Amino acid sequence: MNLRKIDKFQIDDSIRMALKEDITSEDISTNAIYKNDRMAEISLYSKEEGILAGLDVFKRVFELLDNSVEFTEYKKDGDKVLNKDLILKIRANVKTILSAERTALNYLQRMSGIATYTRKMVEALDDKNILLLDTRKTTPNMRIFEKYAVRVGGGYNHRYNLSDAIMLKDNHIDAAGSITEAIKLAREYSPFIKKIEIEVEDLKGVEEAVKAGADIIMLDNMDIETTKKAIKIINKQAIIECSGNVDITNINRFKGLEIDYVSSGAITHSAKILDLSLKNLRYIDD
Repeated sequence: MNLRKIDKFQIDDSIRMALKEDITSEDISTNAIYKNDRMAEISLYSKEEGILAGLDVFKRVFELLDNSVEFTEYKKDGDKVLNKDLILKIRANVKTILSAERTALNYLQRMSGIATYTRKMVEALDDKNILLLDTRKTTPNMRIFEKYAVRVGGGYNHRYNLSDAIMLKDNHIDAAGSITEAIKLAREYSPFIKKIEIEVEDLKGVEEAVKAGADIIMLDNMDIETTKKAIKIINKQAIIECSGNVDITNINRFKGLEIDYVSSGAITHSAKILDLSLKNLRYIDD
């Protein structure tokens, strides 16, 4: 999986914005100390166990400041790392290393943290017949990176944004007047190739959604007994997604149920960063 090949222009624009946030005019600390251009090498280490995600983004931060930077890689995205594992080495101008390191680490630590938490969630679910989905509960301007990290961790992406798919939630239903009317209006508006997903909160809503012809029914915040009853009502007439406050402490309750997906905002909004560090900077003699 190569994020750069997915959308090079979008990630470059985002990274440039992040660099501008960190360097408004100059890196005053570095410029105050280093008057001459000197080449150096520095190593990236893991400080805890986890799953790597975002190495291409990490490298791109340095490349946008200096396209002559060189990397020696020992790990790749999706690899499991342990404390003190060497991930890669960077050879670049000292100023490039010092100015880029925090922005680069911010991306890599955040993305690796999401991949790590996603992997743990998949393992906790422990059901190969049910796929774990992310949501739109992402950090603003970080969605492309965070959803990529979910895939590296073994999860799957729900819709990318509001233009990507039709998903009718409680407020849409209230605005339309009913589940039946919301689905009817969406069906009339959308191309026939678009599936319609609708969120329901009780068994009455499930019955109405099935009758109205929903393609995907999201069972929102239902307890397991109610979920089992909903599955019987749907009777394979629609794809089933379960959602609502799903995290690593409770995802296993869905194991063995005849559902297709479990979605969780926690895998992006509540993942802890993976602790990584750039260490052992040394000058390289010409």
